[in-house]
Amino acid sequence: MYVGETVNFTCKVTVSSGWTYQWYKDENELPDTSETISVFLGLSDKGSYSCRGIRGDVPTTTNSSEKTQQDVLEIPVPSLKKVTQWLDVFPTEGVELSCEMQSGSGWTYTWYKDKVEVQANNTVLFGLNRATLFINSTVSDKHNGLYECKGHLQDRTVKSISSSPLRLMVYDKKPDVILTQDPEYKVMFPGESVSFSCHINVSSGWEYLWFKDGSPLVGSESKYPINPVGATSGGSYTCRVKRGSNRNFTTDSSQALHLEVDEKKPKPLMTQQPDADKLYTGEPVSFECKVTISSGWTYHWYKDGASLLSDSSSFRIDNATLLNNGNYECKAIRSRTMFNTERSDGRTLLISEIPVPSLKKVTQWLDVFPTEGVKFSCEMPTSSDWTYTWYKDTKVQTNASMTYGQDKSTLTIHSASPSHRGNYSCSAKLKIRSVKTSRSSELRLDVYDTKPQVTLMQTPEHSLMHTEDEVSFSCHINVSSGWEFLWFKDGNKLHISELSHSIGSVTRANAGLYKCEARRGTEMVFNKTSQDLKLDIEERPQASITLLTGWGEAFSTDSLVFQCEVTDGQYTDWNYTWFREDKPINTSRSVKYKVTPSNDPDQSSYKCQGIRTGRPTYSKISTSHKTKNLLLKRRVLLSITGVLFFGIVFVLLGCIILKVTRKPAAPDEKPDEANLFLTMAQLKDCSDAPCPLVEYITDADVNPPPKEGDENGTICSETTPLPITSPEDKGNKV
Repeated sequence: MYVGETVNFTCKVTVSSGWTYQWYKDENELPDTSETISVFLGLSDKGSYSCRGIRGDVPTTTNSSEKTQQDVLEIPVPSLKKVTQWLDVFPTEGVELSCEMQSGSGWTYTWYKDKVEVQANNTVLFGLNRATLFINSTVSDKHNGLYECKGHLQDRTVKSISSSPLRLMVYDKKPDVILTQDPEYKVMFPGESVSFSCHINVSSGWEYLWFKDGSPLVGSESKYPINPVGATSGGSYTCRVKRGSNRNFTTDSSQALHLEVDEKKPKPLMTQQPDADKLYTGEPVSFECKVTISSGWTYHWYKDGASLLSDSSSFRIDNATLLNNGNYECKAIRSRTMFNTERSDGRTLLISEIPVPSLKKVTQWLDVFPTEGVKFSCEMPTSSDWTYTWYKDTKVQTNASMTYGQDKSTLTIHSASPSHRGNYSCSAKLKIRSVKTSRSSELRLDVYDTKPQVTLMQTPEHSLMHTEDEVSFSCHINVSSGWEFLWFKDGNKLHISELSHSIGSVTRANAGLYKCEARRGTEMVFNKTSQDLKLDIEERPQASITLLTGWGEAFSTDSLVFQCEVTDGQYTDWNYTWFREDKPINTSRSVKYKVTPSNDPDQSSYKCQGIRTGRPTYSKISTSHKTKNLLLKRRVLLSITGVLFFGIVFVLLGCIILKVTRKPAAPDEKPDEANLFLTMAQLKDCSDAPCPLVEYITDADVNPPPKEGDENGTICSETTPLPITSPEDKGNKV
């Protein structure tokens, strides 16, 4: 019996009458004495019931009746279950539910949807004792709701409470099927493994169908693994799902996933940031390793072949030092499949100390004058990618009187003043990176309070010069350097830019008014002009040479006498210098010079020059006199004279000999005519008389070489001694 039911117990003694009854439950007396008792059952009423009869004043009792065991149970809660494996359904699907009481039999069931009893119709059917509920394939959204059931015993008042509800969800369209890939690599390589999963986001009880490029594959699970991937594994994969005993519900196909298989092993591309061939200490630098094919890569890094502790796609050095120099490489690994790529091309990292900029003066001076310009340059030894900062006495310069060149690589002061005095330096910074240098060494700029003085000086300091004198002008400026000099004569610019202007041999044309100008700079010219210097030039006196030996003395002396004279009568007190073949003769400073065969055997050329202690100290050199030409003329005369003289002598001697030795002639013979004159051949062949032209005719022009075949080998030449006339014989002139 169940709680809530009523049970009647009756106790009856069949012998005689007048009996009352005593009731017992579990040996405990009950207060009721009637023949029949009714018990509204509760759980406490469970037990063993018995009774006995009592009669008379003196009670007579019967024996106790047999005991009746009464069980009392709680009314069970029905168990609502789904017979089909799903409670979320789709059009054309059917649903079956079952309701079951856990104890006893004879139960019938009542069904409720959303607390309203369900009645059978063309879409809803009940099974035996309404223990099952079936919604056929015309299910629609009107069947959505919470379903419950209750049980009750047939012909009894026992009714259960409602079962736990089940919610039925009816969708109005087919569910979506999602295909996923694990790992999600769009491109895979031989030897890797991959798995496709087919997902449906509602209900259960599904069976899976797999397709590649539209053709069915073997498999009915939610996953389709490929291990290992091969060259033929590439293609477009899809899936669908079905459920039901008759497979009467099938979803649409999932989206397609394309698997590409690349048989070539990839090679990572490694890049560097900043992308510079040379970096500097303190800079950050990072390398990026990237495989452009597919995804899912982790990375391994190497320096000079040794592995680095990093698996990121980038390798960063925040503060580079010289120890970071080396060759860097990377390779990629798929941690899901342990597939390795080739190593990337190596990249050499070159870290250098930050160079110090070089400060230079563009203008050639660092001591300047008011209004003069100054220009500095700041240079880095490596590239032109720098900008510069300027300092004067350690303070950054932003003075309006200064201008800067491109990237501030130059600093220009157009008009200097004492306020610009100081120590200048510069620093540099890379344009595209945060690299900063230390300051350069300093250059000291001094600015004078006054402008310089330019002085023109002449050496020697004579206002009057003579032709052939050497004169030199020098332009002096008292301070600084880097000067260029301009020269002017009579206001006309000369093509001279040196510190001095020298004239090695002045002429009358060099006379005039001279001055110089000192200047420096090309863009910012600073110049000062000297005083004027006047140069006067006179013609230098001319020396002349005279031969004192006349033609009348040609045959009476063996020497020649020259005399030197300076014709300009303005200057006196001359001494003289003699030159033989343009070389000074140190043995004589006399006005006269004597030439003899002993002191001039080669018959040279002679000049002379006047010298004195005052200015002019010397004269122009005379024209030359050659003793060779003079003596040649003399020798020719002597030769002619000698030939005539000896010719007459020989004629006279011949006449005397003929006179003495002549015999009378035969009648028929005619005497030979006397040859009164010797022929030149006869004279040439003479051997017993000296030739008259021997002593002075010695040069090759007058003395031809001897001829072969002469009869006696005797030749008359200039080497034959010539009789020298003594000075006492000068009176006997030819």
